[in-house]
Amino acid sequence: MYKPRDSLPELLRRSYRSRLALILESTLIGLLVGFIIVLFRYLLNQADSLRQGIYQGSHTKLYWLCLSGLMVFIGLFLGWAAKVWPLIKGSGIPQIKGALAGSLPLNGKELPVKLLTGLLGLGAGLSLGREGPSVQIGAYMGKGVLSLFPKPMQEQHWLIASGSAAGVAAAFNAPLAGVLFVLEEFQASFSPLFLACAMTASMSADAVAGFFFGWGPIFDFRYIGVLSLKDIPWVILLGVGCGFLGYLFKRLLYGFLNGYERCKIPQLLRPLLPLLLSMPLGLYCFDVLGGGHDLIESLAHKERSLSLLSLILVVKILFTVFSYGSGTAGGIFLPLLACGALSGDILGLYLVQEGYIAEGQNLNFIILGMAAFFTGVVKAPITGIVLILEMSANFNHLGNLVLVCLCALITSDLIASRPVYEVLLERLLSRGTPPPQTPMGDKAA
Repeated sequence: MYKPRDSLPELLRRSYRSRLALILESTLIGLLVGFIIVLFRYLLNQADSLRQGIYQGSHTKLYWLCLSGLMVFIGLFLGWAAKVWPLIKGSGIPQIKGALAGSLPLNGKELPVKLLTGLLGLGAGLSLGREGPSVQIGAYMGKGVLSLFPKPMQEQHWLIASGSAAGVAAAFNAPLAGVLFVLEEFQASFSPLFLACAMTASMSADAVAGFFFGWGPIFDFRYIGVLSLKDIPWVILLGVGCGFLGYLFKRLLYGFLNGYERCKIPQLLRPLLPLLLSMPLGLYCFDVLGGGHDLIESLAHKERSLSLLSLILVVKILFTVFSYGSGTAGGIFLPLLACGALSGDILGLYLVQEGYIAEGQNLNFIILGMAAFFTGVVKAPITGIVLILEMSANFNHLGNLVLVCLCALITSDLIASRPVYEVLLERLLSRGTPPPQTPMGDKAA
């Protein structure tokens, strides 16, 4: 029996609804996210170099007066932006969790504001990370592509989450960690098609970032030796310690968030406080400014005493929660890794001084500390393990990373420490937000 051929519009409609079209859209999202995050990272690098020049050398009183005026201007702008666009505040990860769950709107028009406020806050020296804004920017880009090519609701979820995965991949040159992060944080159920979308977007974004920044790892820890079996108890100790430190970090974070509200400080003025504090810190404790990338790298080759490392750790934690509590745009990923690296270096250096491990082996604890502290706070151990593996390009530590993250996770569970982004989302929802029409803020396709 003769069967008429499909018309051209029908063929196009069928092709658009195919899996191949979904993969191609994921690729487009990944490429767009990659270019935006590359610009974001480049501008942040320029801001970091400028900040180093500001705090090095001697300057006149007029110079510092002008710098103070600039900080006031930046702080007022950040406060105003957070007041007008409340969903750009913080890392943005709780906002994306809420949007995918249908609790919060997702407005792609906020993308340039998030990009600008993140650049100003991080560039001025606040102890915040680039990964949170990158995740939210990736979700915005996914939403923007969907506005041009409508999709069913489930596929909207996948493409927006894939954009977030691309944001992590481009921010850290860690495509696999980006995929695992959205699986642990955003996607309650596993789908092979979603996995393919997330992997495609992440690899595309990583390819763009690699083209501009190079294909090597972010941290060059490839030539560190492997710990022996007799050192396993110290790995366990580090995991347990980071579990408790992660709990302390979260309690301080929630405390500072509450403190800004209890003191009834207007949102317009809140970013002023950490920005003005960053100036004396820049003069006397410069290492705590910014996300902490340079600080982590310096631990591998710059000698510091135990007392100095402990002081930097305490100040870094306090300045991070003080900066995040102000409500401006910025994440905690990179500061968490810096705090974990400091914790690991403190333990490792102590063990070297006491003769329990060989000299140079303390560098192993820097890597393990980053993964353990991240796990203790975020409670995403798989992401923590793979993220550190990709960032350090040293797969010899896989066994120890699994062990230290498992110890941190168990410790966190035993003391009833909840995932930080889950708590932050609940806080956000409890304060009321504009109700979305759908989980994405638009009508479903």
